[in-house]
Order: sequence, then C-alpha cells, then structure tokens
Amino acid sequence: MNVVPAYEAGSFDVIVIGAGHAGAEAALAAARMGCSTLLLTINLDAVAYMPCNPSVGGPAKGHVVRELDALGGEMGRNTDKTHIQMRMLNTGKGPAVHALRAQADKFAYQHEMKKTIENTPNLILRQAMVEELIVNDGVCEGVITQTGARYMAKSVVLTTGTYLRGKIILGDLQYESGPNNMRPSIRLAHHLKELGFEMTRFKTGTPPRVHSSSVDFSKMEIQPGDPVPRAFSYETTEFIMDQLPCWLTYTNEETHGLINSNLHRAPMYSGMIEGTGPRYCPSIEDKVVRFNDKPRHQIFLEPEGRNTEEMYVQGLSTSLPEDVQLSMLRSMAGMEEVKMMRPGYAIEYDSIVPTQLWPSLETKTLPGLFTAGQINGTSGYEEAAGQGLMAGINAARRVQGKPPVILGRDEAYIGVLIDDLVTKGTHEPYRLLTSRAEYRLLLRHDNADLRLTDIGHEIGLISEERYHRFNQKRELIEQEKERVANTRVRPEMAHVQEVLRNAGSPELTDVIELAQLLRRPEINYSHIAQMVPAPEALPEDVTEQVEIQIKYDGYIKKSLQQVERMKKMEERRIPTDIDYHQISGLSKESRDNMTKIRPLNIGQAARIAGVTPADISVLMVYLEYKRVGVAE
Repeated sequence: MNVVPAYEAGSFDVIVIGAGHAGAEAALAAARMGCSTLLLTINLDAVAYMPCNPSVGGPAKGHVVRELDALGGEMGRNTDKTHIQMRMLNTGKGPAVHALRAQADKFAYQHEMKKTIENTPNLILRQAMVEELIVNDGVCEGVITQTGARYMAKSVVLTTGTYLRGKIILGDLQYESGPNNMRPSIRLAHHLKELGFEMTRFKTGTPPRVHSSSVDFSKMEIQPGDPVPRAFSYETTEFIMDQLPCWLTYTNEETHGLINSNLHRAPMYSGMIEGTGPRYCPSIEDKVVRFNDKPRHQIFLEPEGRNTEEMYVQGLSTSLPEDVQLSMLRSMAGMEEVKMMRPGYAIEYDSIVPTQLWPSLETKTLPGLFTAGQINGTSGYEEAAGQGLMAGINAARRVQGKPPVILGRDEAYIGVLIDDLVTKGTHEPYRLLTSRAEYRLLLRHDNADLRLTDIGHEIGLISEERYHRFNQKRELIEQEKERVANTRVRPEMAHVQEVLRNAGSPELTDVIELAQLLRRPEINYSHIAQMVPAPEALPEDVTEQVEIQIKYDGYIKKSLQQVERMKKMEERRIPTDIDYHQISGLSKESRDNMTKIRPLNIGQAARIAGVTPADISVLMVYLEYKRVGVAE
C-alpha cells in the first residue's frame, strides 16, 4: 500500500462525506444555516445519482418528501423541476394514505441538484475519496482523503450509501464495486471498524434496463400521469404537464419456470450473497419462491429520462445470470424481442448498527460524527434524504452551540424513521411504511407544511417571504373553518336541498350547520360552497384542509389525545449516564437493551425491544426515588 504524505487542505464548520440523496440534503442544510461546508464525493458525476428506481415518492416516502420541503429541504423542489410523470396514489382511500409519486428524469434530476449545490453560498463541492476520520481526544475533528488531504471540521456527516466495501454480484460473477460500477470505499469501511463501530452487512438489488424501441407497448397497459397539476414543493408555481407514460405487463408461467429451473444459479440461493436483503422489495426470484401460489407478478416499464431510450424494469430486481435475465424479459408480453441494455445485479455493502446513534443522528461513541442514509441501514432515496436533512441541521446546530432538532413520532414520518432506527435498530434494509406510524392520520401528505414549517423557519431554512405566505394560508384555513362551523342552512332553502339531492344525500328536515353537512361521507367542500359561498374565492389547498379537518375532526381529536398521553412519557427525561444494572426489578434483557440504547426519556425506553410495561414501571419508580426524572 502506497503511503501518501498528508497536507493541510483547509478547515470548515461542517464536512459531508458522500453526495447522494442524504449527503446533498445534509450539505445544503448546513450551508444554508450559515456554516462553511465542504461536500466530498468519490465522483462528481454521481451527485444525487439514482442507481435504482428513477422515481421519488409513493406511500410514506411521498410524505417524507413533503416534510423535507416544509423544513427547507431540496428533494421536492428538485423533483418538481425535473420529473417526467406525477401521480397521486391511493386516492380511493382516506387522506392519511394519499401519496404523491413522481417518475424522475434520472439525468436531469442529477444535473439540477449538482447545479443547486454548486451555486449555494458557503458550500464547496469537491471530488475526493475519504479514507480516515481525524479523531482527537475521542472527538471527530476532520477527515483524511486518499491523496493525503487533511480537512478539519467541527462536525462531520457520513453519508456513504452502498459504497462501503461494496460488492456487485451477478450470477457467478462478483467484484468489488459501488453501484453501477463506480469505485467502492474500502479503507473507510475498515477504519470505522477500527474505531469500534459495530457494522452489519446488507444487500440490495436492481433490475435490468431495456431499450424502449424494442418493446411492443401495444401488448401492455398504459400508466399515464395525472391530468391535473401536481407538486411536492409548497413553493412550486410552474407545473410540468408534458408527461411520459409508464407501462404495465406481467410475469407468467414461462417466466416463473425459467426462474425455478435456474435457482441453482441464483446467488441468493447458492450462498454467494452474505448480506440481508430488503423484505419489502424482494428480488423476482425471491417473490416467485415465496409466493409460489401466485400465477403472475406486476412488472412496470418506466422511462429513465426524456433524452434516453433506457427503461427501468420495475419489479424485476434480480442477480440471476445475464442469459437468464434476457430469457425472463423475453417471456413477458410486449418484450418478446426486447434488447437488454444493462443487466440487473445485487450489491452488498457495510452499514453501521443504527442503535449506536442518538436521535440527533450523532454517534454515541464519537462526538462530532453524524451518519445518515443507507449507512444507517435504510433503503430508498427518500429515507436517505430525510436523514440527511436532519443530520445536516444537527451538525450545523452543534457548530452553533444550539441543541439538536429531534422530530417526534407525532410530528413527522422523518421522526418515525429516525426513532425506529435508533431505538429498535433494523435487521434488514429499513423501508418506511405508513403502517409504521401510529399517528398516521395526523401525518398526512397534505398537511406537512402545517406540521413543520414553523420548525423550518426557526432553524433558518424557510425564508421570511415563504413563512409569511404560509401564515396567510394558515389564517385562511382557520377563518373558513370558523365560518363553516357557524353558518346554518334551513330546510326552506331550495337551492340547498337541490345540492343535497344531486349529491345523493338526505334532504334537510331541520336547521343545520355547514360543518355538520360536511361530515356526511357523500358531501365535500364544493357542495358547501354551492350552498353558501365564502366571501372570496379560496385556494384549493385551503379548502382541502378545511374539508379534511372538519370531516375527520373526531378521529383527529382521538389521535391528539393519544399524543398528549405519550408526551407525558416523553417529558420524563432519563440521565444518559444512568446504570441500569443497578436497578433491581428490571429483567436482564431490559437492562442490557437499555444500557445499549441509552434512551433519552421514558417514551423512548418503552419502545425498546424486550422492555416490558413492568420494566417501565420499575424504572419510573427508580427515577422518582432518585429525583432525577423531573419533567422539563
């Protein structure tokens, strides 16, 4: 190994390692908060790269993008500027699970994000391979690159994605690599182990890409974007309506036969793959084996951009040999003559066990070092971006001498994501789902700004102009809710009865408030507006909030009551240096797990695996006895 002499290359407030979706958000947040920030990446051509599915959003993930935007993040704005299709999912269900999903132009997304980073004050983007962290007196104070450059910093954010000891596996072939044949990060992975971090090995995969001109779309079902304007960002005013369709086809008996007859050549069954894969995004061979009663599986063909013929074969993630992949593709309707441009592959990589992190995403054993994204055991661009934003915010606040920002499970899906990671850990690549949120009626896609814009403004990531517009919207919502609640209609009002008849709703027999009518399932705000219009026309996002908040008022109040009960537990602080092994009455499992996690409060302690209600009772009695658990 060549020894490269080190040299002093500069000093910054914050250094971010890795410029994927987590790194981009972390660096932009820190710089926008006034910190001198250095963003280092292995390859400048891979900034905000999408090595897998070229899409943003979907169930829970779309909520995160909206939350990012409400806090001042970039992913929503960037997607709005560069997408090729956008659809609202789950519209036939309640508002808690409505989710926006965009098909991104993979290359435009990358280039636009890189341009934003390059033009952000306080932020320097530089190509470098980081190999070591600089540690003095147990504190992370900088990084050393492969070329010997020593960069000093007050906070360091590590967002290495799937690059740490990355290994690509394709049939019998395996070789060290980052995604899409980029350079892996080998030395840094070993260095983290040397520093005492507990590491784990995960695996993810990607499907083949095909040439669009070789596909017969007449045999597939078209999947167009929504005909109405959609956007992730609350700031977006110009909408892309020139959308490209996606296409749906299916696997079949022939496809499944090819897979089953080649399982002996599948790395995940032959023992070549060591890492644990994502349960909620399995490979096609795993789906065929696990769900052998299903005659077919959905396969979506999604364009990778406006200026490429490459299409992503969503649903066909695989590491089977290249010849088998081509046969699988050609067994499906519309792809009988398809040309495969890139084969699918599996990639293994190192990640740290996330229970080694505080809820701020700062590491417990090495102050000054924050981690975010797939290095923390998650999967998905959105999960990475959400962590990156919070890590960047808290790295900057550490520099500024301010307390960290920690989002509660009742405030954001980002809060659910981070709490799950640092409190429960994960034994597989973690994917955010709406079912993980116990307060999902409160954490809706439509109200992310109402939940989080105040926080974004206080942090310094929401401009005064934007905050003023937000407050105007909030005031309009409250005014209209009050008007609807206090406006009555009578049976003798013929036009009201006509609106009700046309809506298939029972006619009035007595005086009633508009709010009561709005709670009827078949009545929406447009019906109310026909009965007694507002004094002036209101924006659609205002009337949407009025309708949802009134229609679901009872359910929302119940959720808020649950939040209040939980907050009482969250307010009971626990000293981080408490010795759980000295507390008699706790089970051994509870002592061990609480010692490992070091929960900050009773609420977090109650969510730790193996901790029972009886253990919580014992702990609360102990804290009361020692008088160290006084609520703040």
